[in-house]
Amino acid sequence: MKKDNLKKLVSNLPKYPNVLGRDRFFNSAVLIPLVKMNGEYHLLFQKRAATIRQGGDICFPGGGFEAGVDKSFKDTALRETFEELGIVKKDIKILGQLDTYMAPIGAVIESFVARVKKKAYKNMKIDFSEVEKTLLIPISFFKENEPEEYTLAHEIHPYKIHENGEKEIYFPVEELGLPDTYKKPWGNKKHKIWVYKYEGEVIWGITSVIIKDLLEKY
Repeated sequence: MKKDNLKKLVSNLPKYPNVLGRDRFFNSAVLIPLVKMNGEYHLLFQKRAATIRQGGDICFPGGGFEAGVDKSFKDTALRETFEELGIVKKDIKILGQLDTYMAPIGAVIESFVARVKKKAYKNMKIDFSEVEKTLLIPISFFKENEPEEYTLAHEIHPYKIHENGEKEIYFPVEELGLPDTYKKPWGNKKHKIWVYKYEGEVIWGITSVIIKDLLEKY
């Protein structure tokens, strides 16, 4: 490597390292709304409408980053909260941000902890095309009730065989001359998943991961 190339490399290194290959993933942001009721802080969740993707799941307000619309991931969280729950920016105070989460499903999630005014909560204008209902759960519930713990496994599949027997190749292992181990599904990476149950509702997945991280700091 020439000296000039090395200098160029050093000058182009990120001052604040980010997520490598971020543009290959679904980038999103959620708001973690804290609402103080009866002297105690609660977490505000929403249940996704049955007619949309991942319908019926319990989650925090949020969604995908929109280039040209959102200047930052914080903007994404605030915009989505307004669109889904009708809570305006002036009634939300951002307190800080959790670490970036890389979900096994190929999503990058930025989570912002915020305090929401009680009046704003009581006057929400829910978009029922996206949100079936909201849930307000005391943080003490999560502190006092351990979640159920399970394990999921993810495999990498270089091909898929359809119902008609047709084989669709995603990654040409044989053509590339790679070792035999890659000619069949590989990886089988296991990861923990937590489940909270509250008044007949089940909270799991990415939302439960965020809750656990939040509780460690609360």
